[in-house]
Amino acid sequence: MSDKMPKQRDDDDMDEMLREYDFSGGVRGKHYRAFQRGYKVIIHKTDGTTEERDYTLPEGAIMLDPDVRAYFPDGETVNTALRGLINLIPHERAPSEVS
Repeated sequence: MSDKMPKQRDDDDMDEMLREYDFSGGVRGKHYRAFQRGYKVIIHKTDGTTEERDYTLPEGAIMLDPDVRAYFPDGETVNTALRGLINLIPHERAPSEVS
């Protein structure tokens, strides 16, 4: 085995951010609302042309806030919880309750 082989990084090293990535001035959630509305990416190609791509959340997609996501890591758990709440809603409402 050669002494010039690169050293393998262990799992502890993989969790550390490299020095050149400095997010100390970053703001969490800065672009959150804009991302929900959708965004446009302009791609400048090497041949001098540009291409615009519009990205929006798919129909029915909902963005969960980070504190909610901590309790509901996937769509299945969200739907299960919401179905439980739906079962608590009376199916027939009195006419005076309709707004």
